Amino acid sequence: MAKSLGIFVTSLQNWRHVLGVTKAAVKKGSKVKVFFTWKGVHCTKCTEFEELCKLAEVSICADSYQKEGYDKTNDIPKGLDEKKMSTQSQHAVIIDSYDCYMTL
Repeated sequence: MAKSLGIFVTSLQNWRHVLGVTKAAVKKGSKVKVFFTWKGVHCTKCTEFEELCKLAEVSICADSYQKEGYDKTNDIPKGLDEKKMSTQSQHAVIIDSYDCYMTL
């Protein structure tokens, strides 16, 4: 397995895969970074989101979060802090710095 895996999440329907792939990659010793954008930001409201944040480096697109109806200042998802409410630059980090890339 690759030493690092970046996961770009754009859809709520893929939540179970995001969590499952992350768990499997971490179990095999891989470093995982997950970035949520567009409709994928709804995953932050799943009950297991905080668990994901403990397994991987997680950040979300603050603009997408706001456009989907959430308050990016006063409604920061559990498991994240305000620094993880980011921009698409985190997507660029995944592309540039991680061995493998996957979109879900």
